[in-house]
Amino acid sequence: MMAQKTVLRVVTKLLVPIIVLYALYVQFHGDFGPGGGFQAGVIIASAFIVYGLIFGTADAREVLPSWVTRIMLSLGVMVYGGTGVVALLMGGEFLDYSFLAHDPLHGQHWGIFAVEFGVCLTVSGAMITIFFTFAGHVKEKFSGAEK
Repeated sequence: MMAQKTVLRVVTKLLVPIIVLYALYVQFHGDFGPGGGFQAGVIIASAFIVYGLIFGTADAREVLPSWVTRIMLSLGVMVYGGTGVVALLMGGEFLDYSFLAHDPLHGQHWGIFAVEFGVCLTVSGAMITIFFTFAGHVKEKFSGAEK
């Protein structure tokens, strides 16, 4: 049982913040180099998945309840789509970032950042939800056999 593995628990507590910090680096530098919202979302999800594997899904669900992941999923899609709608309202085409600021270059930067942030929220929420769903089904399926 993982609850008895002290080294794994300590290393996980040390690694999870570093994994999230790296995901933030990938997110914020995604428009200047390789990376972006999808990669950052998967990296953030991997931090919570590792936490769930080591400490158990019940503890991981206390850290990140299902209502939070549902908000992440919804908010990510709304940020992505909302960026396009704002561009429409400002006189451009859907997801035409040039209209999002006084200078087209700044508009491109803010638009890409907003879209990538929406993708990051949606992907991390989806991956965490998928993990919790499958981990919960395995526990329910085999809980009768363990007794």
